[in-house]
Amino acid sequence: MEYGLIGAKLGHSYSVPIHAQLGDYDYRLYERTEAEFIDLLRRRDFKGLNVTIPYKVLAYGRCEALSDAAREVGCVNTLVVRPDGSLYGHNTDIGGFIAMTGRAGVTITEKKAVILGSGGTSLTARAACRRLGAREIVTVSRKGPVDYDALYRDHADAQVLINTTPVGMYPNNGARPADISRLPALEGVLDVIYNPDRTALVLDAEARGIPASGGLYMLVAQAREAAELFTGRRIPETETARIHGLLRREALNAVLIGMPGCGKSTVGRALAARMGRPFVDCDGEIERRAGKPIPEIFARDGEAAFRELEAAVIADVCREKGRVIATGGGAVLRGENVRAMRQNGAVLLLERDIASLSMDGRPLSRSLDALREMRQVRGPLYCAAADAAIDNNAAPEDAVARAEEAFYEAADR
Repeated sequence: MEYGLIGAKLGHSYSVPIHAQLGDYDYRLYERTEAEFIDLLRRRDFKGLNVTIPYKVLAYGRCEALSDAAREVGCVNTLVVRPDGSLYGHNTDIGGFIAMTGRAGVTITEKKAVILGSGGTSLTARAACRRLGAREIVTVSRKGPVDYDALYRDHADAQVLINTTPVGMYPNNGARPADISRLPALEGVLDVIYNPDRTALVLDAEARGIPASGGLYMLVAQAREAAELFTGRRIPETETARIHGLLRREALNAVLIGMPGCGKSTVGRALAARMGRPFVDCDGEIERRAGKPIPEIFARDGEAAFRELEAAVIADVCREKGRVIATGGGAVLRGENVRAMRQNGAVLLLERDIASLSMDGRPLSRSLDALREMRQVRGPLYCAAADAAIDNNAAPEDAVARAEEAFYEAADR
């Protein structure tokens, strides 16, 4: 063992690809029980480790030397074995948190900050808020002196909300640790979860026009600082933004929306081949699950039944990452579908003249007049959901090239 990340469960960690960008050292994931972790610290047959849930506080008490940041936070997320064999503990999460806050445009100075959760990451957030000059810091937990009932009753004037709990983390996408509609004074939302890219909490904030961020930038920023300890060399802060953009480009889905018959499946297949990604056609998945074609679903079960099945498919498909996904023309009719698309995706609207829309095998595309009425209803929904619009009135390969460019632009934001 040289370097790596140690924790209880690490199935969806991004740490290996991040550290591969930061230095030429062997970095791996190590899932260990508490007893195994304690034994590892005793033996010290490693050079450096990052520590994650649930061992950050435990690691703190096993170090002979601690950095000022580790003492300030009260927990350790980075361990280095020194030449004399002593164990040095540092906390890079606090720097990562502050970097995320700045990038998101969330101001904490002189604000009332509420932190959800009481674990090691909560300690980090609390220390960061102190450094940034928060006027008041409140920690909320299910069993603490300030519980969630007290949050809404006594702290509805919170200006910054910080989630350090795992609520909403993959695979439990869509869960919310708090209802921000009951916090009318909010000016910023920060969620340390990075999978999905946008948690329900972040999506709620964006819907209100509140600056918000998931935890991916924090993850990369703290890893850069840890890599400096591992390698003994300074790594430019610009590397954080570069690696963050690279990870989002690889992880985000390219989700195609638009009118029935506008070419989503054709463009989607070609785009997936161009990008080297799997392609998922939501209508095809609906037919597979139902065991019958969509016109038959409409005829036998009705549109309402179809929409329920469509919503289930979109929720499942968009929970995953790194795909090109073609949705049905009516997918935007439900807000829950749009949220599912946006949690891990850049949403691209394909536009085509009504006269050029295919009507074959489409139950609701009965005539040009029907399509015009449909677009009048759906057009604003498409525009509200989309990160970019792609013209698909020329050759399909032109639309594919524009879609790829628009996807990368959206991922880099």
